[in-house]
Amino acid sequence: MALHRLTSITVGVPNVAETCAYYTDFGLTPDGDGWFTTQDAGRQLRITHAPVRRLLEVRVGVDTPDDLAAAASRLERLGIGSTAAPGALTAYDGSTAVRAVLEVVPRLVQEPVTAPLHNGPGRTERTGSRAPGVLRSARVRPRKLGHAVVATTDFDGTTAFFRDGLGFKASDYIKDHGAFLRCSTDHHNILVLAAPVTFLHHSSWQVDDVDEVGRGAAAMLEDRPDRHIWGLGRHHAGSNFFWYLKDPAGNFSEYYSDMDCIVDDQLWTPEVLEGAKGLFSWGPPPPPSFLAPEDLAALMTGTHSGSS
Repeated sequence: MALHRLTSITVGVPNVAETCAYYTDFGLTPDGDGWFTTQDAGRQLRITHAPVRRLLEVRVGVDTPDDLAAAASRLERLGIGSTAAPGALTAYDGSTAVRAVLEVVPRLVQEPVTAPLHNGPGRTERTGSRAPGVLRSARVRPRKLGHAVVATTDFDGTTAFFRDGLGFKASDYIKDHGAFLRCSTDHHNILVLAAPVTFLHHSSWQVDDVDEVGRGAAAMLEDRPDRHIWGLGRHHAGSNFFWYLKDPAGNFSEYYSDMDCIVDDQLWTPEVLEGAKGLFSWGPPPPPSFLAPEDLAALMTGTHSGSS
């Protein structure tokens, strides 16, 4: 596909210093001016000030200037204007006011991570040593930004903006409520959620395996159990292992591993998921605060100021 990766996101929060400290703890590396880097993909998160927490910008990699022209044409057919610059195209979603920037950048190539040896019924791959997952002591550091989830008051309009305008492809839907959209071979890079107010629901960050999901969350919760939201579990849409935590502004952040990849579009058929299947395959049930964040009323009235 012409789109090939989610390059970065910019998140606005009322409490910048606290939120930046959180993402440093989370394993991202500060890189000046509110930017944070991942191990494999460079600058992928920027934290900046905003009166209420929200997703401000999404940047998406494309291959050529022709891909920018094609996106501009699609957006125009939807009645959405765009602004061209050398190597980039900018457009705004009318409902969420999210700024989307398509930019010509190289494709991300990640070096393969050796899978740990696993024992199982009738299969002994590891003998005479403990599992690598219990011996690791290095800090967990995300490999790349996987996806962002934006809540919108115009589900159909925001979905059309990303899918029909920018050129994302649909992987799955939650009936009348969610659209899993991809701009890479990952199952989803943007999830659009229907909601009574616009906000960033969560950002999601790839780690090596389920042990890193668990170790990362355990380290984050060691002295701050209030950061816990939901996990450990495994999603159905995307199939990934997950654990969700909450930053001081109220945004959720997810460690994930083992995401479905869609290399050949013709071999994947989107499903319309209903009920719990749209959320998870196994794990503890999602808490009410995951489905309706505790600051939802404050966001609707514009009085949210972040919390520690």
